Amino acid sequence: MNAVVLAFVGDAVYSLYIREGLVFGHDYKTGTLQKLSSERVSAKGQASTMERIEAKLTEEEREVYLRGRNAKKPTKSKNASVAEYNISTGFEAVIGYLYLIGEYARLDELLAEE
Repeated sequence: MNAVVLAFVGDAVYSLYIREGLVFGHDYKTGTLQKLSSERVSAKGQASTMERIEAKLTEEEREVYLRGRNAKKPTKSKNASVAEYNISTGFEAVIGYLYLIGEYARLDELLAEE
């Protein structure tokens, strides 16, 4: 599957993962939840997460990451550098890939610190 399509799915999956964690882990009002969610789901936040988990990737996950990172994207980030945006797209591709192949336990393992 195209790496940008994997990233499209991964963006939604990661957003839901973060939102669920915030809702079940805290008693914040929606404005605070939105702010905290946006910080993590942004290209900068995702690039930071990828830097933390990159060493844990399997060879197959690393290949998906590199395909996503190096893919030509139809849009550009407004609030992140090109490098951060590319890293975040690779991160999203890995998340989308794991979700689509049903590796939910692996997603939890990689994102447990989030």
